[in-house]
Amino acid sequence: METRLAHSTQSTNLGDILERVLDKGIVVAGDITISLVGVELLSIKVRLLVASVDKAMEIGINWWEADPALSTKARQLQAENKALEDRIARLEAALAARG
Repeated sequence: METRLAHSTQSTNLGDILERVLDKGIVVAGDITISLVGVELLSIKVRLLVASVDKAMEIGINWWEADPALSTKARQLQAENKALEDRIARLEAALAARG
């Protein structure tokens, strides 16, 4: 009679890990300083946040909404701002010419 032992193993695939990280978020922070004879020559601060868009917005991070390279609305606002700046410059020039 042969007996077999059954082992239960919990396998986690990359997709599960990524889903957990994006759901909870993860922060990696580090500082690198290069000094020579007690004089700081270079200081690099590294801050990295990995999270889903929903989680980032929940904690108040939404920089991509104002980035013209990533948002159509931001591009439109940038174009409107440029048009208003040009209009103000023309009005100021017209007022300066009168006075």
